[in-house]
Amino acid sequence: MVTLDGKPVSADELLPLALTNVGHFTSMRVDSDGSIRGLTLHMERLVRDCKIVWRAPLNTDRVRHYVRQALEDQTRPCVVRVTVYDPKVEMGHPADANEPHVLVSVRGAGALPPAPLRAQSLVYERDLPQVKHVGLFGALHTRGAAQRAGFDDALFVGRDGLVSEGGTWNAGFIDQDGTVVWPKAPVLPGVTMALLQQHSEHRIATVTLEQAKGMAAAFATNTSIGVRGLAAIDDTDFPVEHPTLTRLQQTYLSIPGETL
Repeated sequence: MVTLDGKPVSADELLPLALTNVGHFTSMRVDSDGSIRGLTLHMERLVRDCKIVWRAPLNTDRVRHYVRQALEDQTRPCVVRVTVYDPKVEMGHPADANEPHVLVSVRGAGALPPAPLRAQSLVYERDLPQVKHVGLFGALHTRGAAQRAGFDDALFVGRDGLVSEGGTWNAGFIDQDGTVVWPKAPVLPGVTMALLQQHSEHRIATVTLEQAKGMAAAFATNTSIGVRGLAAIDDTDFPVEHPTLTRLQQTYLSIPGETL
C-alpha cells in the first residue's frame, strides 16, 4: 500500500506528481531487525531538500510516524521510499506550491552486496545534483542507453571530462595504493557514501575517465545495494574481490542501524 500523510493515496492525489514531476525523496533500506543505517542522515536530507524545493520546513517526527505505519506487516528486509511533494503544484505556477505532503511506498530488498555491474561511461550531468529529486528522466534515459549498448548501467562523465556518479548511485574507486578515492564533482551527497567516509580512510579528488580506468578497483554505493563492485567501465575490466573493496563491504555491514 502507498500512503499520503498516513492514508491510502488516491489517483487524483498522485496525478500532480506524475504530470509535473516536481518533488524530492529519499530511499532507506530497512534490515530484518527493523533498523535503518544512516536514518539520521536520511532525515537531514529530507529537511535540507524540502527547504530547497518547497521553501518550507519538514517535520521529521511526522515522517518517522508515517514510515513506521507503512512498515507494519511488511516483510523485511525492504526498501522504504519517502517522497515529498505538494499535490497542489501546477506546471504554470510552481512557486505557489509550498505545502509539502509525505508519500510513503515500500518494496522488497535483495541480499547485500548484489552481483558486480558493468558500466558504460556516458556524458551526462544531473540537474541540481545536490538534491535527490524526482526528476529522473535524464538519468534513466542515460541508463537505458547504456543497457541498450549491453551494459548494466551508466557512469556519468561531465562536460569537463570528470567522472561524477552513476545512474542512481555514487561512484568510488580504489587507487593502486589501496586508498579509497571519491570523485570531486557535482554529485548527490549519498547517505551510504557519507557513512563510508565517516568509517573509513579516503581521499576526495577529481577523477578523469582515463584515471578511473587506471584504478585498481571501482564500486557503486547506495542504500539499496550497499557497496557493489564494478566489474568494468567500458572495455576496462576490474577485479571484484579486491581486499580494500571487501573491507568496505564489511565496514558498511558493521555500521549499526538506527530505529525509527
